[in-house]
Amino acid sequence: MQNLKDKNYLIIGASSGIGLEIARQLAHAGAQVYAYSRTALPESLPGVQWSPLDVTASDFTLDGLPEILHGFVYCPGSINLKPFARISDDDFRKELEINVVGAFKSIKAAAPALKKAGQASIVLFSTVAVQTGMTFHAGIAAAKGAVEGLTRALAAELAPLVRVNCIAPSLTDTPLAANLLNTEEKRNNSANRHPLRRIGTPEDMAAMALFLLDENSGFMTGQVLHVDGGLGNLR
Repeated sequence: MQNLKDKNYLIIGASSGIGLEIARQLAHAGAQVYAYSRTALPESLPGVQWSPLDVTASDFTLDGLPEILHGFVYCPGSINLKPFARISDDDFRKELEINVVGAFKSIKAAAPALKKAGQASIVLFSTVAVQTGMTFHAGIAAAKGAVEGLTRALAAELAPLVRVNCIAPSLTDTPLAANLLNTEEKRNNSANRHPLRRIGTPEDMAAMALFLLDENSGFMTGQVLHVDGGLGNLR
């Protein structure tokens, strides 16, 4: 994607899984990437500048950003699956802090630099569980449902200077999902729930994120795109 070359992109949650793969692909495309996460990146990537950040901190700043940002991806998430009766108040607050409040604060901090680009793109992440009711998903579905609402509200408010879209994956093979995929039986069962008979990969999600960051998606905003192997709509 040549339209990404020599442009500035911010990724929060870039140290593993989907965020790391997006950083890799942006770097490969010749972009300058400003990566933030609680832990350092596991590898050195050309054109990627890493800084520590905990999105659950009561107050944080995004130091070291350029004057102009062409795109922003917020990747932090959680998989804390429990029956509703066992979700504590603290569990629920943590889901909101990681998935919604962190995104809210990050976008506020990055918005001035994004607006200066003239045509920038924000990419957020939801989950298939918002559209498709699933047991034990009350906490994460509520938090990501708020992310989808934030996506549409900001898409309206920040247009035409900034586009805002959201990716809603199903279960993806990342470190975050390791406990759900740590046996061959679990992997096969998860794959067979999808019409495409496999689980998602970081590469699947990164490909969609790069499309949304690229000018080829320049007429798309306010969308929630279901990259879920058909799980959300097909039976």
